[in-house]
Amino acid sequence: MKKILDIIKSFFSLVEIGILLMILANIWVYAVTNGRTYTKISKIPPRETALVLGTSPKMRSGLSNPYFTSRMNATALLYHHGKIRKVIVSGEKSRGYDEPAAMKNYLVYQEGVPPNIIIEDPKGFKTQASIKNCMEVYHEKNVIIVSQGFHNLRALFYARNNGMNALSFDAQDVLANQSYYRNQSREFLARVVAVIYYIFNIEKDPINQL
Repeated sequence: MKKILDIIKSFFSLVEIGILLMILANIWVYAVTNGRTYTKISKIPPRETALVLGTSPKMRSGLSNPYFTSRMNATALLYHHGKIRKVIVSGEKSRGYDEPAAMKNYLVYQEGVPPNIIIEDPKGFKTQASIKNCMEVYHEKNVIIVSQGFHNLRALFYARNNGMNALSFDAQDVLANQSYYRNQSREFLARVVAVIYYIFNIEKDPINQL
């Protein structure tokens, strides 16, 4: 009986250590990104380029995806307030599915952003890939990352640890949507894995881009 109790105690001790390490990993992400995330257009310093992280323009129901629309609105706001001069729209492109093209079309035809300043990155399959492509393929280091706040922290963590002079601008979140809490929980875990991948220099983003 004593051996069983010892095993149970050891199990709960490991669980407590695991939870503590996850909290510390999230604290590290917040520390690295502290002071570099913005929600007000009047406060954010200008940068050369906006890096817009992709998501599907439509939900499964066929309706417009509010996360997509909010990101496009935020990007247009940056442009029309003179905060950026170029835009990289980074997302997934596969047969019959093209996030960068959808983002560019929306920015041009709905938001009045000139098409000649928009660069499509069709290989932004993951958050980490979008950051890497921005720096290594398009040679842009002075960027403003655009996504929802919960996603921006992880993206900015990748960017800052790759030597980019990056800020982030939070698109409006979808608070009334039931996915809000799921996204928050998922990002808590994603930030933990992002820290692990950074420590062990693994070039793979553990969680699919939203």
